[in-house]
Amino acid sequence: MVTKTNNYENLKLSHPCFGGHKNNKGRIHLPVSPGCNIQCKFCDRKINDDEQRPGVTSKVITPEEALGVIKRALELCPEITVVGIAGPGDTLATDNAIETFRLVKEHYPNLLKCMSTNGLLLYERADEIIEVGIDSLTVTVNAVDPEIEAKLNSAIVYHSKKYEGVEAAKILIENQIKGIEKVAKAGITVKVNSVLVPGINDNHIEEIAKIVSKAGASIYNIIPLIPQFELADIPAPTCAQIDAARTKAGEYIDVFRHCQRCRADAIGVPGESDFGDQIYQRRISLKETFSHG
Repeated sequence: MVTKTNNYENLKLSHPCFGGHKNNKGRIHLPVSPGCNIQCKFCDRKINDDEQRPGVTSKVITPEEALGVIKRALELCPEITVVGIAGPGDTLATDNAIETFRLVKEHYPNLLKCMSTNGLLLYERADEIIEVGIDSLTVTVNAVDPEIEAKLNSAIVYHSKKYEGVEAAKILIENQIKGIEKVAKAGITVKVNSVLVPGINDNHIEEIAKIVSKAGASIYNIIPLIPQFELADIPAPTCAQIDAARTKAGEYIDVFRHCQRCRADAIGVPGESDFGDQIYQRRISLKETFSHG
């Protein structure tokens, strides 16, 4: 079995994000996951051409359509080494992402497979993730204290039932940590994302870093809040606040410092090229209502 350390080191050479954009490798994000099972208070998923942030795409495609997108993308950008799925909804809330990765494994076995999830269904779907051969998994963990998590999420939908408040937060956190432990033990490199929200979890980042590192995560990405949706009135963290959080987290886990908060349909070499406009030719500019379960 590939060890966590060796797999992480290999990804630094072949994955544009883990390599700090120094390896000139490209990635393609496939927007195949339409639905989500949690409502984060800072999340506003949209269909549009303009915004450069997670949760935004020009269109949602099917797993079968994804193969054609990969083919065209590789023709335009042969530097692509990674197929990622990061939305616009959660990758485990539907079967679309797993099915897409099965097709990628069959038709493009040399490409790395990278998935992002909120982790609500991570523990119970971990065997599928392991079986399909995911190389790197990103889990968004914004708190490991249910009282804090409850201030960041309005609700979750878990096994067709809606939960709110601290009850929802307890379920989410337990499934995230158990899921990280399970996939990390299988040799998958785990990156944890946290959205840094001043006044809510800014003094909690160190504790998150301790817990997720112990669970098996290799790297930690602290993302500044984009003030929007229910948290539109909270100011984004300052550079000093971000740096302080990263410094504290760095005592327990390797810290990711160059995230560009890519769209769910990003294609190309981060910071150098973007072929999304050429691949996703049907561009529209309207807000879409996504399912939350």
